[in-house]
Amino acid sequence: MITVANRIYVAPEFADAFEERFRQRAGLVDGMPGFVSNQVLRPVNDGDPYVVFTIWNSRADFLNWVRSDEFVKGHAQSGTMPKEAFTGPNKLEVHEVLQDSTRPDLPAEPKGGPMKMH
Repeated sequence: MITVANRIYVAPEFADAFEERFRQRAGLVDGMPGFVSNQVLRPVNDGDPYVVFTIWNSRADFLNWVRSDEFVKGHAQSGTMPKEAFTGPNKLEVHEVLQDSTRPDLPAEPKGGPMKMH
């Protein structure tokens, strides 16, 4: 399994609009093979980013999503907010799941090295 965290820095005055974008999301990722879950995390401290957190059965499943037509369709509205809505560049973090306390028999994701998205 792998996790993908997209840290997105949103200006406070655009927080409601940003959250509404996720409430109205296309949801195409939900049907992708290997997709486990999606969480959108709201920061509680000023200056901290929102985190869009997904879990995938494998690195290959995530890469298939990123390279899919569904990904393009699902992100079609992501460029509709003004530049000033964001206080910094987003940061994408990918982690291999070494252990999951809810699934003690889950084998660790093999080390895969750096991620090449496209």
